[in-house]
Amino acid sequence: MSADPRAQPDRIPTRPRSAASSGQRIDALIFDLDGVLTRTATLHAAAWKEMFDEFLRSHAERHHRSYEPFDADADYRRYVDGKPRYDGVRSFLRSRDIELPWGSPDDPPEKETICGLGNRKNERFRQRLANAPVETYEPAVDFVRRARQTGYPLALVSSSRNTPAILASADLRQLFDVVIDGNDLDRKGLSGKPDPDIFLEAARRLGVPPQRAAVFEDAASGVRAASAGGFGLVIGVAREASQGALRTHGADRIVRDFGSLPLPPEATPSASDADRPAAALAHLEEIVARLDGRAVAALDYDGTLTPIVSRPEDAHLDTATREVLGRLAARLPVVVISGRDLADVRERVALDGIHYAGSHGFEIVGPDGGRFEQPEALEILPRLDAVERRLREACADLEGVQVERKRFSVAVHVRRADEGTTERAAGLVRDVGDEESRLRLSHGHEVYDLQPDLEWDKGHALRRILDELGEGAPSPLPAFYIGDDTTDEDAFRTLGDRGVSIVVMQETRETAADYALRDPYEVRRFLRLLLASWPKDPDA
Repeated sequence: MSADPRAQPDRIPTRPRSAASSGQRIDALIFDLDGVLTRTATLHAAAWKEMFDEFLRSHAERHHRSYEPFDADADYRRYVDGKPRYDGVRSFLRSRDIELPWGSPDDPPEKETICGLGNRKNERFRQRLANAPVETYEPAVDFVRRARQTGYPLALVSSSRNTPAILASADLRQLFDVVIDGNDLDRKGLSGKPDPDIFLEAARRLGVPPQRAAVFEDAASGVRAASAGGFGLVIGVAREASQGALRTHGADRIVRDFGSLPLPPEATPSASDADRPAAALAHLEEIVARLDGRAVAALDYDGTLTPIVSRPEDAHLDTATREVLGRLAARLPVVVISGRDLADVRERVALDGIHYAGSHGFEIVGPDGGRFEQPEALEILPRLDAVERRLREACADLEGVQVERKRFSVAVHVRRADEGTTERAAGLVRDVGDEESRLRLSHGHEVYDLQPDLEWDKGHALRRILDELGEGAPSPLPAFYIGDDTTDEDAFRTLGDRGVSIVVMQETRETAADYALRDPYEVRRFLRLLLASWPKDPDA
């Protein structure tokens, strides 16, 4: 038998405590297809049986062995359910001590290789699919619809290469943001279940860490894969597999039907929540009413559109958030205001047709390419050059401290430094700032920033953009601004009653914001729900 590089050791993995027991919030849902949402398992089992029985009968005759047919219940669940097609062939043949070469995915169905038999099974399945429309588990599909209406990012995974045809037959494709199937496994070189690759790829494309996603899976191999991937919540759907098998392989919860299943947990409230601004997700209808169908959407970048990371160069915008921003920009004027350099934030967001403000608003570019640079700040650039040289030299031996030059500021990042080193770095920056009468020191999330000491900040930049966009309008254009940093408070105060301000924060602090979101995952969810609730353009 030729070696299969995808063979993996047979072990049941462990993972950290799940969201089910830790109170951690779930931000995305990932569903298996066959057996969870669709009733295609019987079609698959019948196709497997027809193919294997035909092969086993012929093999028994040639090798003078007794013929034992494939069990469409026990053999299907134990050896092939949930696995990529060729892995299922290999697994079952091993159980019968039959060795065949692996072959090639291009092998014709009549060729007796693992790939050939897998292709024969697929041929049988397609014949059945063409003659029988796919049935769905309606309570499960209703659950998916509820989750979508609530703003959860949704992914569907299946080891089957026939997934597009199944989804078309069942009219399910439009419910999911991401679909990953057997074709993707082959194209990306991913391992099938019980390896977690397919679920990890779904989480990556949804833009959430595995520990913040829930997986719904009916096969023991799939439950085992989700558990191995460290997913925050693994829900075993007991259609055919026993509850014991699902639990043994890592399911946190077992369900037989979705009819009464609640959506996964939101964040566990803390004792300090009473001091926080109102939750934006819980007051979406109120926010939409306040904006009255016309608004500018303004957002910070680090900590708002992307999680805070130890190295600023590693803060990349995920595909799911970029897609939501693009949809938002098709409906409303969008502004991204960041402490990053203008060129840096533009490259990271990578969307045309929106306003960008970099260096805390000292430099702005519009969708038409029109640029603004704060004129007095330009005069101070030589002082910033000198300050950069001093701070790089002073911080050179401080482990975990990173000096970053921006066009209109010099930032000293201490996210990777210990407490003592952070204090030393902060002292150095303050000393330099005290000596530079034309610079001021601002303090954000583990970063100290020296910038021109002028009456200019994110709030001034936002007002300039709003005035430009609202020029000629009968009344001032409202906006909503979402930001996480203390530097965003200037924008919150600038908005005042002219719009809605939303702070992104985990811990409670003093803020001028009207509402709160907890992290960038809630920001994306809020934007998705806002788009779904926004009044339709009567002229569209």
